[in-house]
This record gives sequence, structure tokens and C-alpha cells, in this order.
Amino acid sequence: MEKGSVSAGYLKSILDYAVDKGASRSALLAAIELDDTIFADADNRVPMEKFRRMMQLGVEHTNNLAFSLDYCWDMPFVRTSIVGLIAESTANMGEALEQLNRYGKLVAEVDIGTAGERFALVPEGHELWLEDTRLNPNEFPELTESTFGRFICEFRRHFGDTPFVKRIKVTHDRPVHYKDYDRVLQAPVEFAADRNAMEIETSWLTVETDYADRYAFGILSKHADALLKELESSKTMKGRAESIMIPVLHTGELTMDQVAEKMGLSRQSLYRGLKAEGISFEQLRDDLRHKMACHYLAEKKVSANETAYLVGFSDPSAFSRAFKRWTGQAPGSWQAVG
Repeated sequence: MEKGSVSAGYLKSILDYAVDKGASRSALLAAIELDDTIFADADNRVPMEKFRRMMQLGVEHTNNLAFSLDYCWDMPFVRTSIVGLIAESTANMGEALEQLNRYGKLVAEVDIGTAGERFALVPEGHELWLEDTRLNPNEFPELTESTFGRFICEFRRHFGDTPFVKRIKVTHDRPVHYKDYDRVLQAPVEFAADRNAMEIETSWLTVETDYADRYAFGILSKHADALLKELESSKTMKGRAESIMIPVLHTGELTMDQVAEKMGLSRQSLYRGLKAEGISFEQLRDDLRHKMACHYLAEKKVSANETAYLVGFSDPSAFSRAFKRWTGQAPGSWQAVG
């Protein structure tokens, strides 16, 4: 089973694309047991397994076996993640690849074992291969499709039919929709190969990008560095618990037993893990409500009463008292000033 996580923005782009192609938004969200509130912050994290299921549901609900390939052409990278914006602000494709390796886990955090980088440049004689080092790729072939589709479609989006990929190798067996690989990827594909890789033109690395902007690059990189630090902290017991709690915070009282079960732990193990990090479950829940309440109010898209519901308060007055305890202000006053 795929481990790791993806950004909420990435998952939302898959969801939006499926809905645009005729799928039911509510049915898709119900199937993966998520609520729209997770998308309030595009940088929230969603378990990889839910993302994998969403990709498969996209195929089923749109009746399109090439769903993950077509998604890459129809949905530009800049609309899915900050990483797309960073790549577009670099000077050339070589630098874009460097930044993709640096920040790629903000889009999709996958297992690459002991490999230093997910995307490795491998010279072989006169050939240059771009290899995806993701482990156990055949557990999620749709991710392989969308990974290579993204490389190829983004380049074509900016540079037309300029040659880039000479041939492609994928480790999964030839699928029923193999002809769609030719249509979208426009390069010979070898199935059931020994690795996932594309032979590329060596000149690709020096191709200058369309919209290089060093100022934007600096601003975006600073934000991405902060997100990477936050992602690393999510591997703590506190961070793991928060990632479970955020999508269901609106349901009301979350108990330690419920969260422990979702984490695959006993109540006592969760208690000891949080205690070792200097926080109780009750404090964690209270801090999370505070953080998310401030986020929702700062966006100024929902009222104080709606925010109360989103962070799990059924009584607006109870939320108002809690918010005054957190900030010293009433929710409405804080929102007006912010």
C-alpha cells in the first residue's frame, strides 16, 4: 500500500477535474470519507491512500481509463501546487528539475528508499535517462502515468511540439488503454520494463522557461521551505494526530479513542506519545481549533458562526468564549481587524 501524503490542493485538482467531466462531487468525497473543509488550506495534507482512491474513482466515475493521463494535459501544474509556481519561475528546465526534487514532496510525499532524489538523471552511453525512483510503483500505476504525463504535457504546453522525450519505460504491464499513452505522451512506451524512466534530449536541461521571475522564485521558495519544515514535523505523534483530526474537526467532540483508532494505535500509546512531546490530547485539540479558527476567519469567506461549526462547536456562544480565551477578542472583532 502506498504510504505518505499529498497536498489538499493536489487532491482537489483531481476532484475538480473529475467533477468537470461529469462526476458527482458529493459522491466522490463520501467515497474517500473527506469533507470539503480540508480544502480550506491547499497545503493541508491528505493520506496517499485517499489520493490513490480518488484517482481510481476518477476513472470509474468519468468512464475514462485514461483519466490520469488526460488530467495532466487539461489541468496545468500551476493550478495544483506551489511547486508548479516555483518551477515556472525558474530560469531553465534543469533548474526546474532541481526545484522539483527539492520541493516535490509538498505535492506528493512518496517512498524513494535510500535514493537521494526522486527524479535522477542517469547517463548511459550516448543516452540520458530521467528515472523516477519511487518504490513499489506498480501498486499505483496511475501515479506513474500522471508523473510522466505531467513532465511531457507541461513542456508541450509551453513549447509546443518541440522534441523532449525519445522513449519511455514503465514497470507496470500494458493496460487496456495503452493507445492513450501514444495519444498523450507521444513517445514509444515499453511496458513491464525494469524501471520507470524517460530517455530525454540532453538539450532539455538548458531550455529556458517562459516566465522566469527571480523575485517570485524567492518569495515562493521561502514559503515552500516553511511548508517542508512543517511537513517534517507532521511525522511526530502530534503532527500525525493533527493530520487525522483536521478533516473531521467539524464533526464535534473528537475523543482520544477515536483518533487513536484512526492512527492504528491504542489509546495508551497515543497518550504516551503525546506526553513525550510535552502536550496532552485536550491541549492538542484546543490548539488545533484555535489555529483553524484563525485561518478560517482570516480568509474572510465565512462568518463567525460558520467558523464555530467548522472547528467543532455546536454552540456559537461557546465558540465565542473559547476564542476570547485564545486571543483576547471576540471572533467578529478579530476578523474585522485581521
